[in-house]
Amino acid sequence: MLLPRRLWLLLAPVLTLLASCAPPVSSSRGSTEFTPPSAVAPPDPGVAPPMVELLAPGGPPIPPSARPQRQLAGWAESMADELNIPRAALQAYGYAQQAIEAKSPTCGLSWSLLAGIGAVESSHGRFGGARLDETGRPSKPIIGLPLDGSSGVKRIPDTDDGEFDGDTVWDRAVGPLQFIPSTWRAWAIDADGDGVRDPQDIDDAALAAGNYLCSVGGDLNDPERFWAALLTYNKSRSYGQEVLDYADYYGKASRALGVEG
Repeated sequence: MLLPRRLWLLLAPVLTLLASCAPPVSSSRGSTEFTPPSAVAPPDPGVAPPMVELLAPGGPPIPPSARPQRQLAGWAESMADELNIPRAALQAYGYAQQAIEAKSPTCGLSWSLLAGIGAVESSHGRFGGARLDETGRPSKPIIGLPLDGSSGVKRIPDTDDGEFDGDTVWDRAVGPLQFIPSTWRAWAIDADGDGVRDPQDIDDAALAAGNYLCSVGGDLNDPERFWAALLTYNKSRSYGQEVLDYADYYGKASRALGVEG
């Protein structure tokens, strides 16, 4: 989030200690860092991604080179640098929007909302110096603080025997969108067809987060339902406002670039 604007969002936030899907991030932003303008729900949905062929459920695993999110490479390329969102992350957010539109057309989930969550949770998979590769996986696992009940942290004893977070005593939020293991088990999905449901894979995490929000909110175009969904994802109003601000900024900025869907 440092100037020039192509570096606006290169931040390393302390991971939010979420109340539901993940534990809350205390912000480490300084006065020289970019802060998006305050927004009102719902956020600007941004330039819609072009239509893609969605992955058929139940098929055999496909290689990373056939990752369906790559169909949005041109769309992501047209705005990734200006928004400072990794290309693989933009592809994941755009594909998740289309996948959810196909089965829940009244939900109103936008890629910009998923991008807002990704910005606050892990700087789109860049927390702690990590980088997303072209398949949407961080160069090192993104794992949050132990949820041990200490100040400002929810108390959640281990539920996954360390399978996802490597901790057999306490649960920790995992992946670019910071799911706690129990929530991931409930919403896990293989969004890129590689045969694995992986919370560290931003393709899988983005679609799982979208499904979760739509299940709770129903119609995210309605401000009250939007907030109901976001506050179920994380009970912190300040967290929700930060997500909303980023989501609206991304949506409006994409339109200002003149990108075509």
